[in-house]
Amino acid sequence: MKIIISPTKKMKDSVEGYDAIHTPLLLEDTKRLYTVLSKMSVEELQACFKCNRSIAMLNYDRFQRMDLEHAYIPALFAYEGLAFQYMAPTVFDYEELAYVEEHLRILSGFYGILRCNDAVSLYRLEMQAKLEVEGYSDLYEFWGDRIARELFADEDVVLNLASEEYSKAVLPYKGACRVIQCCFVKNSNGKLVTRATEAKMMRGEMVRYMAVHKVKDLEEIKNFSARGYHFREELSSEDTWFFVFEEENGREL
Repeated sequence: MKIIISPTKKMKDSVEGYDAIHTPLLLEDTKRLYTVLSKMSVEELQACFKCNRSIAMLNYDRFQRMDLEHAYIPALFAYEGLAFQYMAPTVFDYEELAYVEEHLRILSGFYGILRCNDAVSLYRLEMQAKLEVEGYSDLYEFWGDRIARELFADEDVVLNLASEEYSKAVLPYKGACRVIQCCFVKNSNGKLVTRATEAKMMRGEMVRYMAVHKVKDLEEIKNFSARGYHFREELSSEDTWFFVFEEENGREL
């Protein structure tokens, strides 16, 4: 079983006490992207990333100084957005770290797919960025099925905790592999609503739960409960599982 999760735009510039031990699986493809990005101006990066000038300047500087062959930050500890804050990998014990190294994969617009101990550089490149590379109109075309081939090789089931932006880079190529989609929603007066911020938190919480409990059987995931979210069998289908928070003034479904 593999678990997929999205990266975050916010990254840490230093991580103490952890050393990366792997080269990313698709680093040669990353180098092709780097060749394009490192030649772009601040203005071009700003347009590509749809960000403010200060963020564009920061990432321009990153790409100018980047040395992909000597990256040193483990992917698991490089990201510090909400999902990773609530996953809290820095407090994993040895067995929990071993669990996520085996099961967790981080999807990335720049690296394609990352294992937890893959060495990464600081970067910004969302999968949905309109970046033309070698005649490809965007990153979905550029990556094609290469990310999926790494993810689904010899796998029977994948738990999808990634956003739609990232999961759509692999789902068209899943073949016979079963993919379980977890949906975190609130029941607000009888209407199921996804709150993006809380969904990110819950994805991180679920990875932490699975690591702590060394989850191997899919059915165990249904026991997950955190921050008021609980599995709802009657709302779920075989491959789409709903975890629902009942708001105080909302009615029970």
